Amino acid sequence: MIRNGHSGSSAERELGSRRPVRVWCDGCFDMVHYGHSNQLRQARAMGDYLIAGVHTDEEISCHKGPPVFTQEERYKMVRAIKWVDEIVPGAPYVTTLETLDKYNCDFCVHGNDITLTVDGKDTYEEVKTAGRYRECQRTQGVSTTDLVGRMLLMTKTHHSVGVNSDYQQHRDNFGKDARGCSPWTGVSQFLQTSQKIMQFASGKEPEPGDTIIYVAGAFDLFHIGHIDFLEKVHSLAPKPYIIVGLHFDQEVNVYKGKNYPIMNIHERTLSVLACRYVSEVVIGAPYAVTADLIDHFKVDMVYHGKTEVLPDKDGSDPYAVSPHPPPHTHTLSIRTYSKHGVNSSSRIAGPNTPLSAPVMSNTRGTIVCLSLRPRR
Repeated sequence: MIRNGHSGSSAERELGSRRPVRVWCDGCFDMVHYGHSNQLRQARAMGDYLIAGVHTDEEISCHKGPPVFTQEERYKMVRAIKWVDEIVPGAPYVTTLETLDKYNCDFCVHGNDITLTVDGKDTYEEVKTAGRYRECQRTQGVSTTDLVGRMLLMTKTHHSVGVNSDYQQHRDNFGKDARGCSPWTGVSQFLQTSQKIMQFASGKEPEPGDTIIYVAGAFDLFHIGHIDFLEKVHSLAPKPYIIVGLHFDQEVNVYKGKNYPIMNIHERTLSVLACRYVSEVVIGAPYAVTADLIDHFKVDMVYHGKTEVLPDKDGSDPYAVSPHPPPHTHTLSIRTYSKHGVNSSSRIAGPNTPLSAPVMSNTRGTIVCLSLRPRR
């Protein structure tokens, strides 16, 4: 279990009488992944206020080729990253001093890789020459190109293998490790990435009056559909505390098949932790929402979208939990606005390839509230 939040961020520093340091960070932010989020996190740590400039579809097509997601979708994805204070839609592809001055930014931040225009020029040459450029570390092990390769090549080598031997035992013994070292805390499976996880999660605890909401799933290739869902759920309570349960790679592969998930449990954890609507992540959550889980996390509500929910291995409904008192249920409307759909795999591979999957389209669906505990 990893708690999310903003404690210790630059927004909470005592600025005193000094002027806040304003930071500019721009990019395409197409198929947003935790590498993008980590760049924005590092940029935010260099100042007090982060402005993210997002390029238009036209600019990206001119210099790199057509993006996977539309500019409106990319704007919303970047807004949802918790370290971003403001976005600038339609930011120019070449970063200039005029842009920094227009938004009162002291400097811009970019990763330690070179970005070139279509004619081979460094897009940050002007601000570098003026001394208003800072560099952050590029996140190793992830890139949009790598993710596209996983989809097209149908590989499974990216799946986490650290949980195979104990997987069934973990499913059958949820919440029974008194030392807090069960897979539900994520500690035993994430020692090799614990530093990165702690950088993404800053430990926000539930407060009195919070409505604790639980949602679960793969959250693979964290995309605009996930953002729409979490944003809607976040709006359903005055003080929401959203816990996201992430299923292990093996579990996801059982109900999605092919080479899913495209991102392994480590990568999906970081992607979800970067979302401003998420308070806590349960790593390797059980497929079935159990009464033990609801009691353990003191869950008030459980939500899921109107997508097909496959039965558990024993044929039971994974959301058929019967807490006491019995749950109340209701539905709420939600719209996903993408006219092309929001499934990244479908966009990359195309509708006629073996990898294509059902797509969220521009139709009304529902968020279903499955269980509601009495207010504490």
